Amino acid sequence: MQTITVQELKTKLDGGENIRLVDVREPSENAEFNIGGVLLPLGEIRNMQTDPIDNWKSDEVILYCRSGNRSGIATHILEQMGFENVKNLTGGMLAWQQNFGAGK
Repeated sequence: MQTITVQELKTKLDGGENIRLVDVREPSENAEFNIGGVLLPLGEIRNMQTDPIDNWKSDEVILYCRSGNRSGIATHILEQMGFENVKNLTGGMLAWQQNFGAGK
C-alpha cells in the first residue's frame, strides 16, 4: 500500500495540483471538518458503490479518514477493484489538524 504524509499532501495542494481526494469517513465527520475530498464512506466502498470515482482508476487518488485506518482498508479494496494509484493519508485528519489546524 502506498502512503502519503499530510506534509506531502499540503505541498501538492498549495502548489495547485489537481488532486483526487476521497474522504471515507461518515457524513457527520465530514460535516465537522474536511479538506475538500469527495465523500465516499468506507461502507459504500466495501459494497463496491464507487460510481462517483470510477472514472479515476488511472489517476492518483488519495484517501483519508480520521486516523488512517479506514482509509487504509479502502485503499486495499480500491486496489483490488483496479485503481492503479491509490494512496492512504498517513494519520488522517488527526495528523492534518495537528500540523495545520482546521484550515485546508
